[in-house]
Amino acid sequence: MENSLSTPSVRDGSARSLDRAALTRRTGLSLPSNFSLTEWKRFGRKLFLISDSSSWWHGDWLVFGQDKYPGRYRQAMEETGLDYKTLRNYAWIARRFPAPERHPQLSFQHHAEVASLDPAERRVWLERAAQEGWSRNALRQHLRQAVSGTADEPKRDEVRLQLRTTPERESVWADAAERDGRDLAEWIIITLDRAAQRQR
Repeated sequence: MENSLSTPSVRDGSARSLDRAALTRRTGLSLPSNFSLTEWKRFGRKLFLISDSSSWWHGDWLVFGQDKYPGRYRQAMEETGLDYKTLRNYAWIARRFPAPERHPQLSFQHHAEVASLDPAERRVWLERAAQEGWSRNALRQHLRQAVSGTADEPKRDEVRLQLRTTPERESVWADAAERDGRDLAEWIIITLDRAAQRQR
């Protein structure tokens, strides 16, 4: 007999408990009228921990699935109700930061801001953000200033391409990228570079 919760049971709205006195539902939280200030604060910390950790949990879950059960993104989308791009980002960031490199004082979003940097640079920026108490947006602003030299100078040249495609084609590309062990954007760039090399 399977012990795990299926997707419908996760979404059925039935009450579950994160605390002996508090009942959580998919659409709400019920706290008893005699909930003390100490209990309320403790429960708030628990909620924050769950919220702040869930992106890492999703990412690690996806990485495990990619490694052990290739080609399962569509199933992951059905299980979580999240779209492909969101799941891909969770997995990409989780892969970029092995557990020992994750800064416990900073959010998943802080890590996302520096994920494209090399590991040494990531460590420096995350440590600085923690020491300075920067929000994710403050970290992003400091990174932009560092890339451009100063806040007033133009940024490095960067070209952004936008592709119009069908969901079916994106799914085929995503499956190919997953089989190759790469993020979709990285896989597209490598594939285009290979095609360009063949044309020379």
